[in-house]
Amino acid sequence: MSMGHFAYANNSNRFLAAAELSDQPFALIGVPFDGAVTNRPGARFAPQEIRRASLMLCDGLHPFFGVSPIDHLGDGYDMRLPNASPLAEVRQHIERQAAEKMAKHHCVFLGGDHSVTLSLLRAAKAQYGELALVHFDAHCDTWQDHFGEPSGHGTWTYEAIQEGLVSPAHTVQIGLRSSGERAAREYVQDQGGLIFTARQMRGLDGLSLQPLIQQVLERIGDRPCYLTLDIDCLDPAFAPGTGTPEPGGMTSSQVLTFLEELAPLNMIGMDCVEVAPAYDHAELTSNAAATFVWTYLCGQVAKRI
Repeated sequence: MSMGHFAYANNSNRFLAAAELSDQPFALIGVPFDGAVTNRPGARFAPQEIRRASLMLCDGLHPFFGVSPIDHLGDGYDMRLPNASPLAEVRQHIERQAAEKMAKHHCVFLGGDHSVTLSLLRAAKAQYGELALVHFDAHCDTWQDHFGEPSGHGTWTYEAIQEGLVSPAHTVQIGLRSSGERAAREYVQDQGGLIFTARQMRGLDGLSLQPLIQQVLERIGDRPCYLTLDIDCLDPAFAPGTGTPEPGGMTSSQVLTFLEELAPLNMIGMDCVEVAPAYDHAELTSNAAATFVWTYLCGQVAKRI
């Protein structure tokens, strides 16, 4: 039984070279599972590569928030997961381990494929109640089956809404652009949620994104909010190392603008998923992921100090 990658032995394999997790308010946890992908595998190796890429960020303050998370963050290494087991069993392991960490820390999880988010939302809902959801992705992830299988990395949003883990009216999807049947592609909007497609955002940045950001802030309000960031929300030019790349995506600066401006929301956790290091070039994808996670953490730390 494969138990994933865990318990790295030295500082160079911790996110931002942070200390091991003990009583810090923020926790970084790897979720090395990619058993539900439909195209290119390899996301189970992402946590270690994102940690490695993060080392360049550890010596300075965030240019917008003016803080560093290093003194507030502990690295809990990777979950121990039976990667060869059925998805339902793996999800139970993820949910149990996530719940243990969420009870003590504000957690950021490094996937892994996007199927892991359903377990993370189950754990978060048990602690915080029905959640708002901010979902960056090229894909809607609202299919009702997974090429004949009942569940996978393309069904978790549908399942989360059906299970009552997230409020449909407080669910926001950003960056969608993949092909798909209308019922799936516009499911969140049909349920009362909000969708900003990549096409809607072409050419927008900085101030021109503010009307969209304001809609998200007003829609979600102070409801407990979970943020999930599939790295394929980015155009493959910015993130080639992912399992299901889709041309025509967001830029790194667009994502950073959203992360910075949405920091005032009542965020209770985040994940960054679908980084597949085997397909990366010059660490573009892992660097983007590390910077997004760092930016999220800085935004949350800035609210506490």
